[in-house]
Amino acid sequence: MLTLRFIRPCLVSPPLYHSSFSFSPKQPIGFALRSRMGSYTTSSQSSPVLLFRQLFEKESSTYTYLLADFSHPDKPALLIDPVDKTVDRDLSLVRELGLKLIYAMNTHVHADHVTGTGLIKGKVPGVKSVISKASGSKADVFVEPGDKICFGNLFLEVRATPGHTMGCVTYVTGDGPDQPQPRMAFTGDALLIRGCGRTDFQGGSSQQLYKSVHSQIFTLPKETLLYPAHDYKGFTVTTVGEEMLYNPRLTKDEETFKGIMQNLNLPYPKMIDVAVPANMVCGLQDLGSKAS
Repeated sequence: MLTLRFIRPCLVSPPLYHSSFSFSPKQPIGFALRSRMGSYTTSSQSSPVLLFRQLFEKESSTYTYLLADFSHPDKPALLIDPVDKTVDRDLSLVRELGLKLIYAMNTHVHADHVTGTGLIKGKVPGVKSVISKASGSKADVFVEPGDKICFGNLFLEVRATPGHTMGCVTYVTGDGPDQPQPRMAFTGDALLIRGCGRTDFQGGSSQQLYKSVHSQIFTLPKETLLYPAHDYKGFTVTTVGEEMLYNPRLTKDEETFKGIMQNLNLPYPKMIDVAVPANMVCGLQDLGSKAS
């Protein structure tokens, strides 16, 4: 298992990654928001840059996100929060779009579904699984706050947002004239649309979650697009500005928020006893025995 620190200009270790994935600044590019329903594509005068797709797994109401640098010769891509049940669908889309998948990433150790990262690694040689070092789970690459995950000339910034679990992170698109505007943040379960993840298991803490959201997400520009790991009401995207105004939990003061979270009275997650052990070993429980 490796812990890699990605710092601008996103220098990476030659044995693991092709040098073409390094970040190299370009001239400023104009970006356009085409659709909030899952076709957010950034474009320049000649060709698109950021290809984006929002994918849905209905049983666990999980969103998986596909991002790629479409203007790069290799069209390097990554998946955020893939689900085991939809791996074939996701990889079929990657092939159809002519992308080269290099990362399969998780925002945290999920309790409501089994991650697809293990299956993806078995089907696509060379793909690296990514998760936070604080999660305590297995992966090829461990990230920490401030790291940058590069794919082509684009990158995601890692922000620690614990509270739902100890190892939650939010991935944020880069800040700069050569990066997508408005920025996009993939918040996992830390911040949902008009809600947030529960804090009563996996080392959760309502106090920590409140501080995480207010210091790491609400400090982003108000037009930043927020994409959660789940939605149960049919919403697909929100913004920092919207959640600062309308989130019924996180607009309250910290003590009120803690009281709300302590009185949710939610049922025991039906998948937790299967999902968490599997997700601690990259989504395939037999990987644990092989490693040992």
